[in-house]
Amino acid sequence: MATDAPPPPRSGTENAPAQPSTGEFVQVQESAEFGELRRTYRSFAFPLTIAFIAWYLLYVLLSNYAGGFMGTRLFGNVNVALVLGLGQFATTFLIAWLYSRHAADRLDPKAEAIKDRMESRMESRTEADA
Repeated sequence: MATDAPPPPRSGTENAPAQPSTGEFVQVQESAEFGELRRTYRSFAFPLTIAFIAWYLLYVLLSNYAGGFMGTRLFGNVNVALVLGLGQFATTFLIAWLYSRHAADRLDPKAEAIKDRMESRMESRTEADA
């Protein structure tokens, strides 16, 4: 999605580096490299999100409609509902950890390459204007 508005100017810095134009942002957005970055993100985030929502809904449905099963004692005062409820927290932290590893290994290097390429274009444009 592109807009015609340029990025906001930096306040208080007269020697700030040149800012990319809207067209340059759109050009990067339409590039194959940016498309690959989005595909890499989506191929991780969407399936994991769907799986977690399904897991959460299963817990809620079991809590509502399978009270006998959820109330089954496993040992002491610990029942199935408690174990599955704690499992919700565990999977939340697991997904966050997996995402941080995925981002560091696969997303950040691609994003950094795009950023560096865009910044080098701005530097060369600034040098040409000088």
